[in-house]
Amino acid sequence: MSVLAGKRVIELGGMGPGPFCGMMLGDMGADVVLIDRRPTSEDTTKDFLNRNKRSIHLNLKSNEGREVFLEMCSLADMVIEPFRPGVAERLGIGPDACFERNPALVYGRMTGWGQSGPLAKTAARDLNFIALSGVLASIGTPDGPIPPLNLIGDGAGALYLLSGMLAAHIHALSTGEGQVVDAAMCDAAAHLLTGIYSYWQNGQWNLQRATNFIDGSSPDYAVYKCADGKFISITPIEPHRFAQLLAILGADTSTLRDQETADREELRESLAKIFLTRIRAEWCELLEGSEVGFAPVLTLEEAPDHPHLAARNTFEHSGSLVQPAPTPRFSASPSTIRSRPPTPGNDTAECLRDWGVSEFAIQSMDKQLIEE
Repeated sequence: MSVLAGKRVIELGGMGPGPFCGMMLGDMGADVVLIDRRPTSEDTTKDFLNRNKRSIHLNLKSNEGREVFLEMCSLADMVIEPFRPGVAERLGIGPDACFERNPALVYGRMTGWGQSGPLAKTAARDLNFIALSGVLASIGTPDGPIPPLNLIGDGAGALYLLSGMLAAHIHALSTGEGQVVDAAMCDAAAHLLTGIYSYWQNGQWNLQRATNFIDGSSPDYAVYKCADGKFISITPIEPHRFAQLLAILGADTSTLRDQETADREELRESLAKIFLTRIRAEWCELLEGSEVGFAPVLTLEEAPDHPHLAARNTFEHSGSLVQPAPTPRFSASPSTIRSRPPTPGNDTAECLRDWGVSEFAIQSMDKQLIEE
């Protein structure tokens, strides 16, 4: 049995971090019901963020739809709400209305800027949230920041929402008291910088981009191009690991001075020339089993087939489809991919009846929203 088996989660349809959080709860065994705004005709076969969920259509702007939602809240453990501040309240499905039906409910609110502050209701995207937090200014080259994937804003936002909701649910189980979890992507991105702020406050970090030991500027914590145009990453930041790297390189290393006193650009150029003498597979074979710290830079296509990831079943294969498997791993109650992404709205009647929503409420809804 999965760790969250028996838990009920309502996910109001949104983008990015909300669906990601719902997916993780579903992976862990929760019954996640997505209130979907997408048309039934949409192809969702590869919509992996909605795996392990059921999808219903519910008109939240109607009295009937709102009543069904609130009745579902009385039966749920958690709600994921991704709207801008004030939208849920205007619909009549905000936290206060839900707590009236279920005082122990955990109401998770996922936004970019948070529920308060001058920017709370302002439109923006993942890149904007990490820009304001200080993250983006720290990533890139001396010429300027480089936008990363949306893992830092959307991804981190989802994980902070998840941890907050699970912690709040534990609190509710012991006290009977539910609460709102205000998860903001800008807050999450800033919180991820805690260690970097520690380095900076201790005088170990420069505000100038690409001048620090783990921001891509150090030749011993870097990515190098190989003879076949592919790349390899190395991290021998400790002297003994760097010495082992030099021994393995097998090239003329007389120009590679001590890493602590060397000119960093000169050292980088020397290493770059050496790595260009062999293809990536050859470097991997030479470095395998060493203490240097290395890994090939794999593409999305290559990663699932790497022997380590394949041995751990880090990716799940289903026919021609490949997707990351659930994580983290539980020794006694493993997470699984139990179901494919649902067709939008396809589970409406079945799901509402499974949850025990009153037949009167179901029948009072617009019949177009119910698919028998």
